[in-house]
Order: sequence, then C-alpha cells, then structure tokens
Amino acid sequence: MGIFSRRQTATVEQPTAAGPERFAAGSATAAATLDPALRALTGQWTIDRPHSRIGFSVRHAMVTTVRGAFTDYDSRLYFDGARPSESRAELVIRVASVDTGVEQRDAHLVGKDFFDARRHPEMTFRSTYTVQESAESFRMTGDLTIRDTTRPVELQLDYLGSVVDPFGYERAGFDGTTTIDRRDWGLVYNQRLEAGGSMVSEKVRLQFDISAIRSA
Repeated sequence: MGIFSRRQTATVEQPTAAGPERFAAGSATAAATLDPALRALTGQWTIDRPHSRIGFSVRHAMVTTVRGAFTDYDSRLYFDGARPSESRAELVIRVASVDTGVEQRDAHLVGKDFFDARRHPEMTFRSTYTVQESAESFRMTGDLTIRDTTRPVELQLDYLGSVVDPFGYERAGFDGTTTIDRRDWGLVYNQRLEAGGSMVSEKVRLQFDISAIRSA
C-alpha cells in the first residue's frame, strides 16, 4: 500500500444498516468536492491478492489482540467516480484459508465451533448502497453472509490514491473497516475467564486493505 499517495494520481518510477436518506445532505455537499481524478477511475476492478489483505482482529483473554487474514477469495468491484452511489463490490471468501499464524488456532477456527468450513465453506459480502461522505471517504452498506446467516453491515472506505505501476497496471487503493458482533452470525463459542470476561471477544474488527487493478 506504500505506493499510494493521497489526493493525487501518479506514475511510479521503477523499482517495485443505514439507508441513503441518512446521508443525503452530506452526499450532496461531498459531491461538490469530489476529486476530479476519481472520475477517471470509473470501471471494473479486481483486488490484487498479493498486495491486499482481507483481515480481522479480535481481543483474546481480555489483554491482547489476535490478528488474522483470509488468503483465498474472489472479488468483483465496480467503481463509479462520477456517481459513487452506483459503485458495487462483491467478495466471496473461502473460510478454510484463514491464517492467524498459529496452525492449531486456524484449525479451531475452521471447525464447528466457529466457521464450520465443511458445511459452510464460503462467506460473502455484497454491497447494496454506497454514499460519498467527503472528497475521499465513502460509506458502503452491504450484506455479510457467514454460516448461511445474512445481516447488513456498514463499511467505512477511504480512497488512498491511484497509480500506474512499472508493469503498466492501473491500481487504486482503498482502506475499509467495520466492527461486527460475531454472535449475530451464530459464532457464539466462548470460554469464560475465572476473573470475569471472555477468552475471545464478541466484537470483531474487519479490515480491508485493498490494492485493486483495473480489469481489461
């Protein structure tokens, strides 16, 4: 993500549940300050997996944070720089690809206590509406499905910039975040601590560090 610079389009030198009515007023103001460079980004994009991260973080035993990511997923993105409300995103994530850096923990996550990957191999996100909040900030509402349970989520998206890399690929960068309560999707497993509290927090922060490449 370091190749992106905010508020500009550059060429890199070689080496390597809210509805639209809630944001109507803010969107009109933001549209007036929309970065003209965004209009040129209108079109189909695909997430470049080697340079992106679809991850999460969760408190463990009340005192530390465990971080992980999913490494196997498909993506379809459409960005409309002139009419952000027309932008769309779809992610299909293979939950068995979860990687927290600890093999035993990963095996627990894909088992019946959590994702139950054998019965529910994929989780999906499909956007339903996108609102521009400022020149480089957007809010995307969508449906998140985990273990066949679908619930709406709101994703905060920040545009980081665009670039043509040394190989001629046009890239655009976005950071996305949201926090969910995993119990809403049936992920209720936990252990209580002797001193009070839970071994695994119910609140999970989802993080999308996206380097997208324009599709042919």
